[in-house]
Amino acid sequence: MVKVNLNDSDIMSAKEAAQVWGKNDSYVKVSIRQSPEKWPEGSYRLFGRTLVVTTAGMESATGEKDPRKK
Repeated sequence: MVKVNLNDSDIMSAKEAAQVWGKNDSYVKVSIRQSPEKWPEGSYRLFGRTLVVTTAGMESATGEKDPRKK
């Protein structure tokens, strides 16, 4: 069984991820709906009503490295 550290900064809400990458708040949901092939398996998940994404997923979807690590 793989343990996941939920305090890891590479895991964030879709809204937080959009803000970090300078996108509008609905960017992640629209991107997943319109271009799911850009999102690697396991890079996003819905927890209740909150969509959670990984840094790797955002980098893959946007084609941009994590702006926090520049």
